[in-house]
Amino acid sequence: MSIDDDLDRHHDVNIPVEGRIMRYTLLLQYPEMTADDLDPEALAEGMRAFDEYAKALDAAGVLRSAQVLQPSAVTTTVRLRDGQLVVQDGPFADTKEQLGGAFDIEVDDLDAAIGWAGKAPSVAWGAVEVRPVATRFADGAWQGVVPVR
Repeated sequence: MSIDDDLDRHHDVNIPVEGRIMRYTLLLQYPEMTADDLDPEALAEGMRAFDEYAKALDAAGVLRSAQVLQPSAVTTTVRLRDGQLVVQDGPFADTKEQLGGAFDIEVDDLDAAIGWAGKAPSVAWGAVEVRPVATRFADGAWQGVVPVR
């Protein structure tokens, strides 16, 4: 990966950074487990690990938001097909790993985001997808770069 003063290169996609801090979303993907699947000690350890991780991100001044999602069994998927709204119970993809949560962080570059992703507790049993945020709605307006060029 090469980075110059004006562009952050992500898999041959140029993302203008214009000397500003970049926002990344760390998407936590891992096999779903219920409290019944884990013994109480393992559940408590997982909660402690995520609490420490969130507090470390916050203490570093990079955490913007974090959320843990409800199980995929309570997911509703919405599509528009032939002009009709189609509502489906359950997730769009039937996979072993599901999106379990996300952390939005602001850091200098992709390397810093990867560093934080590598510290996520769930990286030990799943994957953490690091995705740059193109634009976001905050304070009544869209902010950031244009997502499609």
